[in-house]
Amino acid sequence: MTQNRFDRGMQVRRRVLGDAHVDRAEAAKTALDQPFQELITEAAWGTVWASDRISLRERSMLTLALLAATGNFDEIPMHIRATARTGASREDVLEAFQHVAIYAGVPRANRALKLAKETYAEMDSEGGETP
Repeated sequence: MTQNRFDRGMQVRRRVLGDAHVDRAEAAKTALDQPFQELITEAAWGTVWASDRISLRERSMLTLALLAATGNFDEIPMHIRATARTGASREDVLEAFQHVAIYAGVPRANRALKLAKETYAEMDSEGGETP
């Protein structure tokens, strides 16, 4: 593990996902998944998300589109919640999912949009930040 990349990854992860989410994930970490958690913190957050070549808003849109296009729906609500910190608006998310519909299939985009609507409704009812 490269400590500098890990530390930067943890900073970016907290900035994007929020302290409460990261604290819950860290508390749930076990010896079994600790190496995996270190890998994603260093590689995904400390390398990809930490790059300043594109904005966090654009990364949110790309991530949501890729999750939907590949059928990896479990992380969509987490990344919808992250849009409150990355600056991706609801309209941005809709645009990303429209691309998914054309290039990866309407059913995947439809499922992703359903998850987004549910998550935004939860966020609205919680009275927290909403993009």
